[in-house]
Amino acid sequence: MAKQTLTGRTAFLKLLEDEGVTHIFGNPGTTELALMEAMPEAEKIRYILGLQESVVLSMADGFARASRRLAAVNLHCTPGLGHALGALYNAKFSGSPIIVTAGQYELGYGLLEPMLYEPLVPIAQPFVKWAYEVQRVEDLPRVVRRAAKVALTPPFGPVFLSLPGSILDDTAELDLGHSTRIKGNNAPSNEVLNEIFNAVLASKSPVIIAGRELDDQGAMDQAVRFAKLLGAAVYHEPIPYNTRFPTVSEMFMGDLSRNQGKVRKILEEHDLLIVLGADLLRMSAFSKVDPMPAELKVIHISERDWELGKNYFTDIAVNASVSETLRRLNLFLESQLTEPYVIASAKRLDNLRAKNWSSQRNTLTSNMKQDSIDSGLDSIEAALCIANAATSQNAIVIEEAPTTAPHLASFLETSRGLSSFGLASGGLGFGMGGAVGAALAQPNTRVIAMIGDGSAMYSIQTLWTAANLKLPITYVIINNKSYRIIKERMISMRNCSNFLGMDLVKPELNFVEISEGMGVSAVRVDSQISLNTALLEANNKSEPTLIEVMVSTQ
Repeated sequence: MAKQTLTGRTAFLKLLEDEGVTHIFGNPGTTELALMEAMPEAEKIRYILGLQESVVLSMADGFARASRRLAAVNLHCTPGLGHALGALYNAKFSGSPIIVTAGQYELGYGLLEPMLYEPLVPIAQPFVKWAYEVQRVEDLPRVVRRAAKVALTPPFGPVFLSLPGSILDDTAELDLGHSTRIKGNNAPSNEVLNEIFNAVLASKSPVIIAGRELDDQGAMDQAVRFAKLLGAAVYHEPIPYNTRFPTVSEMFMGDLSRNQGKVRKILEEHDLLIVLGADLLRMSAFSKVDPMPAELKVIHISERDWELGKNYFTDIAVNASVSETLRRLNLFLESQLTEPYVIASAKRLDNLRAKNWSSQRNTLTSNMKQDSIDSGLDSIEAALCIANAATSQNAIVIEEAPTTAPHLASFLETSRGLSSFGLASGGLGFGMGGAVGAALAQPNTRVIAMIGDGSAMYSIQTLWTAANLKLPITYVIINNKSYRIIKERMISMRNCSNFLGMDLVKPELNFVEISEGMGVSAVRVDSQISLNTALLEANNKSEPTLIEVMVSTQ
């Protein structure tokens, strides 16, 4: 590419455009003025304003997850980056390709310790794949190209750039170069495939944990094919934030919980565990019961080498593309499986049908109290209504309601990728902004965001952006007037019901009034009939709607 005389700010935006960035999510301050001055020049990039930095980064996270494309974020120096760290922590675990930038004071000016100044790279470094402060305008092409390459090299993840004002205002003759993408579908050797085959052949009761890399790599069909060949039960990883195995599959059993004792009981029924692109039994709270049976043979396939053998001894650890590995493995198995194994596999499938996810769902729905249809709601009933609406509307689902999320997972029928997203790290604040990002990533698709009342208040400012952009989002706030999940954990883990600082009363939150104050129409409901009606009416609107669902506080 020929050299051009450009300012740093113009060069930076041109580089982002060429790397495929279509949206910059931002909340500007004085150190971002140079970039804001140049933004009108970037005709291919849409600037999305959020009202707080963690909200901005959550929007980018949702966009990156729902599109698997590169997103960009611009924050305001030290406090802006500080505000965004919780959301950046989420993006790290979700594997979202985001170039996160923050304005910095002019090079050398930091010596005077001006207001809002701190070195930015050390702050961001623990949460990103690469962090760097630009030192020369001449380096901008190399820096931005490297940042995009790193973010989009598997495993995907965020990167951080500190942008000093003097760099953005400087002018130089620059060759912008071109992008680099790592084209690798690493697959195991035939020897490793044969080793996996022998382990499969020796197994009498295989089980599979399906993880986010399956959706990231478009490998879900291959995973279904693989599970069927083995006649293996399939579970989601305990925190299935980016993955939904097709629920109608006869092999699918549902989500593994974070109750380590329950997980161990499930796994003890099997002799071979095959982990496909998942974090192996990533849990939250400590338990004296280890979820992994000592004698269980483990095969783990993942592009993230850090996860292989991290916490548990792994018999066959394969650092490779799960998509390409499954493709080759399926071909290998289809040509090599013995007739006795095929017969045994078919028998295992028959046994699974009586207890799989679909069977569990049918039992749950048939046992629902009929007299509750026009009376008060509990979180289970609310989850069923939301799941049915999402299925009928072919909607993208965002969930951040820790108490209700397990119930939603029990009812939500899914058959396509990039359609269901939840908390990646456990850090609250993703859901409201993530819904905006998902709606921008898939503009012709309804988004239903199920958010807890406590969770919503981490990022309620998002409603203004949703209204401003007129996005087709249905926000469903599950209002139980408390941090209900903390209460449940207090009882189950501490045998204590002395709930201090866990109730959202005196005054009670009124999400209808909050929502309408930010330009989003809202309604409060307290029955299945009124919730179903509200969900249907929201689907008929092209703008955002909020439904406040009053559920039982018991």
